[in-house]
Amino acid sequence: MITVKNVITCDDVVAQTLKEKIEKHVAQIGVIGLGYVGLPLAVEKGKVGFPVLGFDINPARVDKVNAADNYIGDVKDEDLQNLVHEGLLVATTDFTRLAECDVVIICVPTPLTITRDPDISYIQASTEEIVKSLRPGQIITLESTTYPGTTEEVILPLLEKTGLKVGKDFFLAFSPERVDPGNKRFSTKNTSKVVGGMTPICLEIAYTLYVQTIANVVPVSSPAAAELTKVFENTYRAVNIAMVNELMMLCDRMGIDIWEVVEAAGTKPFGIQTFYPGPGVGGHCIPIDPFYLTWKAREYDFHTRFIELAGEVNVEVSYYVVNKVVRALNNVNKSLKDAEILLLGVAYKKDIDDMRESPALKIIELLRKQGAKITYHDPYIPVIEPHGGSTLHLESVPLTDEALTGADGVLILTDHTAVDYERVVGKAKLVVDTRNATKEVQENREKILKI
Repeated sequence: MITVKNVITCDDVVAQTLKEKIEKHVAQIGVIGLGYVGLPLAVEKGKVGFPVLGFDINPARVDKVNAADNYIGDVKDEDLQNLVHEGLLVATTDFTRLAECDVVIICVPTPLTITRDPDISYIQASTEEIVKSLRPGQIITLESTTYPGTTEEVILPLLEKTGLKVGKDFFLAFSPERVDPGNKRFSTKNTSKVVGGMTPICLEIAYTLYVQTIANVVPVSSPAAAELTKVFENTYRAVNIAMVNELMMLCDRMGIDIWEVVEAAGTKPFGIQTFYPGPGVGGHCIPIDPFYLTWKAREYDFHTRFIELAGEVNVEVSYYVVNKVVRALNNVNKSLKDAEILLLGVAYKKDIDDMRESPALKIIELLRKQGAKITYHDPYIPVIEPHGGSTLHLESVPLTDEALTGADGVLILTDHTAVDYERVVGKAKLVVDTRNATKEVQENREKILKI
């Protein structure tokens, strides 16, 4: 890590003016993309007095923001309402208004293509909109997770086509989002923020921007270093989850309870961080980020075999879950074909309304291909629309006694706190538990098959 130096001098009039605007909280902030990252960031900027313009291509989302109708769990309703009513936060689909912004922060999706190559089309489209109104005195920061080199190799050339020069006329940086949906302890404000600038002046301005609202800002030497930091963080998690998932499949053959092993190992006060097995990995980061790194590594004739193997294991575990369902039904002389399977939880993790890259989508399709009839209950996900490999439109069913007793098997994919698992086990014919959600259940344990 490096130290931010005060390199802006009185001769750097454009940079000095922008820095002073930021320090006085009068700089107009623009946030492109009002999703899980963009809206919480926009709210944090508005809470310290910055005027914020939110940009999104989805008119319904823009209308919700302008009506102070909150749709992100990590944003407090009261905060959004206050900012909208005070005029500090306004949303728009009119990207020509980027010209009004002194700061433009890009928070758009970066999915994978069907062949698991990076799809940075949203970043490119956002940058092309910025180019149309780029002017001296603006700083552009990218927060979307991407491969190392995106800021310098993709964004910078587009911006410099205007004839303006980075570090002199406009400023460019990368600062990866570190949003953990549903985390009650760490929010946008108290989660450390990494930032890398294209030039020392870019870094100084970007650092100044983020310290206004983030408790701890960590400068690094370049945007590429910041980009790789983000990808490394989630690759670390993906690899360790894969390791425990592989151990889970071994424990299954050995007749050993993986949950007992992991929890016992976690009592060691040093040298270990606990990761838990599950039905697969979900969310925008862990299933995607490692593939950004493996794709970029091939440019350097380097193959990240370890990372690619972890990805294979985390995909394989979804097939393993389906096989566990088959085994559970076989134990009661029931075939998966035409079996009524009730899924509990389809969000990618507990107590959130986010199902991006949820392993539930893959598992639903695998079960359906083998003839199972699927229903689901999730208090946070009322509807599943076709996406992410799922081809069905499904609506969450109430968790009634009839739903539980009528199913041939209940498959727990997300361990939402609101569900009464004692009741689930009591009413269900059998339960396949992929999250150890039933660990406190005392009665009817013979019905439970854990992964």
